[in-house]
Amino acid sequence: MSRKILVTSALPYANGSIHLGHLVEYIQTDIWARFQKMRGHSCVYCCADDTHGTPIMLRAEKEGITPEQLIDRVWHEHKRDFDGFHVDFDNYYSTHSKETRHYADTIYTRLKEAGLIEIRSIEQYYDPVKEMFLPDRFIKGECPKCHAKDQYGDNCEACGAAYQPTDLIEPYSAVSGAKPVRKSSDHHFFKLSDPRCADFLKAWIADPKHVQTEAANKLGEWLQAGLSDWDISRDAPYFGFEIPDEFGKSTGKYYYVWLDAPIGYMGSFQNYCDKNGLDFDEYWKPDSEAELYHFIGKDILYFHALFWPAELAHAGFRTPTGVFCHGFLTVNGTKMSKSRGTFITAESYLNHLNPEWLRYYYAAKLNGSMEDIDLNLEDFAARVNSDLVGKYVNIASRCAGFISKRFEGKLGASDTGATAEFFAAFAKGEIAQSYEDRDYGRALREIMRLADVANQYIAEKQPWTMAKQEGREAELHEVCSTAMTLFRDLTLYLKPVLPKLAEQVEAFLNIPPLTWTDTWTPLPAGHAIKEYQHLMTRIDPKKIDTMVEENKQSLAPTPDPAPVKHAEHQQNEAKAAAASPWEPFINIDDFTKVDLRIVRIANAEHVEGADKLLKLTLDLGGETRTVFAGIKAAYAPETLVGRLTVMVANLAPRKMKFGMSEGMVLAASDERGGPFLLSPDSGAQPGMRIK
Repeated sequence: MSRKILVTSALPYANGSIHLGHLVEYIQTDIWARFQKMRGHSCVYCCADDTHGTPIMLRAEKEGITPEQLIDRVWHEHKRDFDGFHVDFDNYYSTHSKETRHYADTIYTRLKEAGLIEIRSIEQYYDPVKEMFLPDRFIKGECPKCHAKDQYGDNCEACGAAYQPTDLIEPYSAVSGAKPVRKSSDHHFFKLSDPRCADFLKAWIADPKHVQTEAANKLGEWLQAGLSDWDISRDAPYFGFEIPDEFGKSTGKYYYVWLDAPIGYMGSFQNYCDKNGLDFDEYWKPDSEAELYHFIGKDILYFHALFWPAELAHAGFRTPTGVFCHGFLTVNGTKMSKSRGTFITAESYLNHLNPEWLRYYYAAKLNGSMEDIDLNLEDFAARVNSDLVGKYVNIASRCAGFISKRFEGKLGASDTGATAEFFAAFAKGEIAQSYEDRDYGRALREIMRLADVANQYIAEKQPWTMAKQEGREAELHEVCSTAMTLFRDLTLYLKPVLPKLAEQVEAFLNIPPLTWTDTWTPLPAGHAIKEYQHLMTRIDPKKIDTMVEENKQSLAPTPDPAPVKHAEHQQNEAKAAAASPWEPFINIDDFTKVDLRIVRIANAEHVEGADKLLKLTLDLGGETRTVFAGIKAAYAPETLVGRLTVMVANLAPRKMKFGMSEGMVLAASDERGGPFLLSPDSGAQPGMRIK
């Protein structure tokens, strides 16, 4: 049965370049949308530039242009980068549009009519140097929840909490560096604390279709702590849409960018509907049978899974079918760094490397969870060279030449016994289900297993030997024709990830665009293929080194153009820098007292009555241990089973309320987030000691 699907990615902000961290999300979404289209479903992929807010206004002012000129230029830069990575939006638009304004006004008006908008006089931070009220993102300070330093005024990037700017500890202006003063101003609030919103959100989050388990756990914590009303207005000067009064006239206030940014999904889709004759309401009315999915980073979960569903539901629109969160990107195991050259823009990457190499590597790392993924540049080159060139492309390069030279470019009959395993895999549906579940890593593992099967078949048959022996022409023809069918099938499976390479293969094999039903029959005898042309080169590690080195130069940290921070803030930074986090030092004897071992998580389960704990059964390669770990908010149990991690094996057993804990697993965390379980490199086995 054909499905109607609308899918979106989070809107990139029109104040900076697309970088490799952004691309995790857009590649993830694009693969999923392409898969749905290959299955014959109606799937529309919409996105837009997020264009409003003070940062846009200040940057345009600095460059001596209008905000409209700035966002138009950045839109073209973003679209160029997305096109370069084959991200195939059905509509890429802007939030600075009549459609987005229409739905912002509609939602605001309906929420007001429902009694969920309240105007209150509030004390707001004001920059006495710049002489302007400071938007949340231009006030920084210490998070009132987890006490992480240098957090923004609306939410903490370390713990994810949302709060008011006036809740910050030791605030300072990110515009001038001055200590802000408080001034009163009337603001518009969405009453998220209203019982109607809280009750709705509890039920919405409880449905496992809407968010991943680990996301639901985090949202549950926020709900339990209590929801605060949401300030959805900002004072002039501000680049955005003015909020109308009940007569449609200006109020002198502007919609906060986070109010109209998600509404940009609706604006982009309305623009698409107008151009293609679709009915907007069929997708957005409350009883719509269409599916709506948002792909987002875990840092904006609060906005997309609390504010957004609540405002949609109480403004008379449908809510998302699912909000899919992904983790952050690290490069070589650490945050992207300008000094190391690993803060790499999309444009810089495209100047040196094939975009489908990165699409494949990201897909191999993505598993549908909120776990962070790491772009290890050495592993990136090794995996692409091994999988795509050494296994996949190798099938065609080893056999296609014989078809052209010996059989006039025409295929013979295929060996049905050799193709049987491919047909069985297709019928089983594991690859399709993995794509559906966004577990691309699992899909690619199965695809590469099939590639191994194909290569083993070719290695056993040795067509290069047959070609030298008289009387084996028919057998050679069959083996090479079979290889072309297997290559076609692998291309089908890889097409959502490698769309441009798939187009080249379709042209080479002289076949129409592959859809998800094309593996049921072999390529027919007599079918003519074109002469094989080289499809993909290996990654030259020197090109990666050159890219990194160039980014060290072009993206080296530059002094903050803003004035120096106020003296009290400078003093706090100096105190923090003076204290060494590494002392007192230990010696090697102290270290060797701790027995660290590789373990495989054999089972993971919830602990009844425990808010933070998961019960882990750990395999040490000959014995098992039970460990209770406080990682429930970060991991769903089912995502941990089979994973390798690290434990302290000689920690004294500890009797807990829920049972005996026989060790401790290791995880990283600080004010930037966590916990993040440690993952050993490939090749490590349960029981190995870490030295």
